Amino acid sequence: MTSSDGAPGAKKKNWVLNAFVMMCSGHQSPGLWRHPDDQSHRFDEISHWTELAQLLEEAKFHGIFIADVLGGYDVYKASLEPAIVSGAQWPVTEPLAVIAAMAAVTKSIGFGVTVSTTYEQPYHLARRLSTLDHLTKGRIGWNIVTSYLDSAARNMGRTEQPDHDDRYTQAEEYLRVMYKLFQSSWRDDAVVLDRATGTYTDPSRVRPINHNGKFFSVPGPHIVHPSPQRTPLLLQAGTSRAGKLFAAQHAEAIFLSSHTAAASAKSVAEIRQIARDTFKRDPTKIKVVALVTPILGKTEEEAKAKFEEYSEYASTEGALSLFGGWTGIDLDTYGDEEELREVASNAVRSTVEAYARFAPAGTKWTKHTVARHISIGGNGPVFIGTASQVADNLEAWVAEADVDGFNFAYALFPQSFKDIIDLLLPELKRRGLFWDDYAAPEGTYRENFYGTPGQKVPLDEHVASTFHWKAGVSAEEHKIPE
Repeated sequence: MTSSDGAPGAKKKNWVLNAFVMMCSGHQSPGLWRHPDDQSHRFDEISHWTELAQLLEEAKFHGIFIADVLGGYDVYKASLEPAIVSGAQWPVTEPLAVIAAMAAVTKSIGFGVTVSTTYEQPYHLARRLSTLDHLTKGRIGWNIVTSYLDSAARNMGRTEQPDHDDRYTQAEEYLRVMYKLFQSSWRDDAVVLDRATGTYTDPSRVRPINHNGKFFSVPGPHIVHPSPQRTPLLLQAGTSRAGKLFAAQHAEAIFLSSHTAAASAKSVAEIRQIARDTFKRDPTKIKVVALVTPILGKTEEEAKAKFEEYSEYASTEGALSLFGGWTGIDLDTYGDEEELREVASNAVRSTVEAYARFAPAGTKWTKHTVARHISIGGNGPVFIGTASQVADNLEAWVAEADVDGFNFAYALFPQSFKDIIDLLLPELKRRGLFWDDYAAPEGTYRENFYGTPGQKVPLDEHVASTFHWKAGVSAEEHKIPE
């Protein structure tokens, strides 16, 4: 017998499963908001999110992973209009605002929220994340991104995005500031609530961090007392050279989006090796989750019919808008019948060849082919079939790419998630790939993420732990790391 981790007779991994959503219509499947059964246009209603949180918690999902952007997709046709018309991640509301409402109607599910290090001061973000960690009783995660849209940069007072590696250099310092605020500024037992002496907090257990770096000057101390997790669960998405190095040091979970397991396997292996060799982390403790959009039916024919029906509502213009934002390539400059694998641009050829490598032979790759390829499911695979067939595909991904679970995107909201719950999860449980209940019911995101009750703060091997000011330790004994 071969397990889901590829080793004969080995114990199967218990997968991490998240719902992948965004505060917009359609998210990874632009145009599907037009389908009569889709409710994604309700993203600006609190009930939309509280109902989703309750649905997913009842099914024992680990978390709700909320993507975000700070600008519009305006590369295609050098205009924002295609995104505006098609609703391609436009409009987008602010994700942190809805977390407390979802937490109020649930007890165990976690919430991973995307916030950029490029346009947010660390002192301000630390306050907001610590607040949510308190209000959720430790169920908040931070998806660390450096942003990628020039439209966001222009709206934040810059002419364009900082260079890629410079953004990661800034992010590295950003994380040091956050660790100092979250972990070093307050001792675990700083809040004493001593009514007899009238002392709310012992001042000897709170200290400034006095950070003065290249990008940030933050004297501190942190304005919020220690939250249940101290540092939120740290998620990250980035497979560039700088992104891999950053993830290997800081990420507890890594989010991958690729159309094939083969394309992801090398990145996963490299990150795990860097984590082990450079940062002395157990590489198996870094959990990698891959983007997948399942289209499920009770029969294969039913699933295929769903996909064909969904495709009728998909927006070509919306898909090309997203593609332009993700890649910086405006496919409007190419003809309708132009074979993109034969154009002069290396960037266009390499991007399209990556898609075509695993597509049926003889396919002509025009800009419309690209649009169809990503119009449902975005930059990740779409698995179409019965629960057994989709589970087989997922197991193959785990075996080949060494991922630890999946971020499930939707085609229809919330029906796609209901199909996953009703059809796929029972099959995964039958195969021993998904738990029956939370490892730590009413526990923190980190406890349930690692499956280890009691593990509320970062692991001892994680860099954040070196900043942790523990109870009973004097300020002189615990110096703040630089």
